[in-house]
Amino acid sequence: MLKRLTRQKPSEQKSTTLADLIALHGTGEPRAVLPRGGYAGNIVAYRCVRMIAEAAGSVPLVVKESGAQLVESPILQLIHRPNPDQTGAQFLEAIYGFLQTHGNAYIERLADGGETRALFLLHPTDISVRDGIYRQQTKTGDRVFRPGPTGEMPLLHLSLWHPHGDGQGHAPLKTAAPAISIYDAAGAWNRTLLDNAARPSGALIHRGTEAGQHLTPEQFDRLRAELDSGFSGTLASGRPLLLDGGLDWRPMGMTPAEMDFQNLKNSAARDIALAFGVPPMLLGIPGDNTYSNYGQANLAFWRQTILPLVRKVAEQIGLWLDPAALARVEPDLNAIEALAPERASRLDRIAAADFLTDAEKRTAFGFPSEPEGGVR
Repeated sequence: MLKRLTRQKPSEQKSTTLADLIALHGTGEPRAVLPRGGYAGNIVAYRCVRMIAEAAGSVPLVVKESGAQLVESPILQLIHRPNPDQTGAQFLEAIYGFLQTHGNAYIERLADGGETRALFLLHPTDISVRDGIYRQQTKTGDRVFRPGPTGEMPLLHLSLWHPHGDGQGHAPLKTAAPAISIYDAAGAWNRTLLDNAARPSGALIHRGTEAGQHLTPEQFDRLRAELDSGFSGTLASGRPLLLDGGLDWRPMGMTPAEMDFQNLKNSAARDIALAFGVPPMLLGIPGDNTYSNYGQANLAFWRQTILPLVRKVAEQIGLWLDPAALARVEPDLNAIEALAPERASRLDRIAAADFLTDAEKRTAFGFPSEPEGGVR
């Protein structure tokens, strides 16, 4: 259907047609680069965003009506294949990634005759909001999003709550920015320290035979060149230093503050993980004993960070695509592998409950209270 629509001749009306919009998205919108100093330039922030986006994007969404899960539904088709360029998992992963890095995500609905045909993501930095009106900056000018003929909104704005955002969300990446700066500074210090640690950590003192005698500029340059070429780098680590007459070596140790930079770096990494809601244990950051084991940390990550985010996005997408709220979009918790031990423990408790009847246990397990054909 989508391919056939893209071959249609664009209408000469002033309003944008479905074919024009598909062509526009297919050729590529101008896209701003994600914050390099945070997401792309910091290993902890990068890993946190990837973990959240990939985990949340892997959660399958289901559509229910009156409590019954639908096998076929127009909304379900859009969720599984929102547009010709992306699968459902890729589409959702991008949504969650934008929410973590920008605090906002924008989904555009491409409709034909009031029926939604495709969903596309718009880059948050291309969208501006003024007086409740959304505009997108493109190469050909600004696009203004207005309700369609039947009142449907062509744009869905997803955001993370901000008390003073005027409708704009607040990104965890922004909250983590101070800790990211500290982490990057500590990393730069450690890199410089590594480059210089193989050199003799001390001072060469010239003791001339006569008072006030100093090295000539030529002697000073030659000595510096010999030190740089023969005693710098990891391969020269531990090489003995041969001194000419009149030169004395005085070792210089690091202060406790300098030696504590690694602890400072780990502390900043924990702050970054905390801003994103990722247990530091999952990132291999030492010094965090909040959870007794990796399994508990992973379960907390899913329960406290991933599932609330997925439920929020799924509910808003469902209400946007079906304003009458006849259908409800929910995450399929039974398909989440990370929750399998928790489900098994719950089922074991139900099966061992003597105060429940067989019918009540079947209902708790999600089966009809009575088996088909009356066979138990």
